[in-house]
Amino acid sequence: MVPLSEDAAVSALLDVPDDPQACYVFAHGAGAGMHHSFMAEIARGLARRGVAVLRYQFPYMEQGSKRPDSPKVAHAAIRQAAAFAARRLPDVPLFAGGKSYGGRMSSQAQAAEPLPGVRGLVFVGFPLHAAGQPSTDRAAHLDAVQLPMLFLQGTRDALADLALIRDTTGALGERATLHVVEGADHSFHVLAKFGRTDTQVREELVDTMHGWMMRVAAG
Repeated sequence: MVPLSEDAAVSALLDVPDDPQACYVFAHGAGAGMHHSFMAEIARGLARRGVAVLRYQFPYMEQGSKRPDSPKVAHAAIRQAAAFAARRLPDVPLFAGGKSYGGRMSSQAQAAEPLPGVRGLVFVGFPLHAAGQPSTDRAAHLDAVQLPMLFLQGTRDALADLALIRDTTGALGERATLHVVEGADHSFHVLAKFGRTDTQVREELVDTMHGWMMRVAAG
């Protein structure tokens, strides 16, 4: 459990490999919690590569609600999760971020007040805009994030027009790295016509995340 206050906590899962090289504080998306198969497979893939992963529930998910938490509540949970990971794995390079909503809430929290000890943010499908409503308004706060950021985006992502996500990451300069996954949608599902499987896509994601985190951790 990750404590949020003296009388509140949320469930968490910490996958720790032998001699972890980094730790990723991995927030879930709006529609599915930390037990979702995609979250679990990414966590296992990173652990096999030497990266510990802390998955945790946002309060609304813990309570069984379908309505995502307000930014204030989500940001507080992210801060507590990062602090929990730092306590459990002191001296291990710490990264934060998440899937969709979880990634955006993590970047908002970092923009508002730096997350102690966090060296970089990893977004697994940054939700740049609502489906069918191309915009970059949701990225405005990223200018205040003074950390390296990795964006993993699919070419068929309905929540991140590829041209707009390229413009967004390009404007962030050296702080942002964009990795584009050909044929993937917002859930990183690929159609058979692209000649790849979802499992292969997930392997690409964890390879990219691991390599990037190792480079950032090395300075």
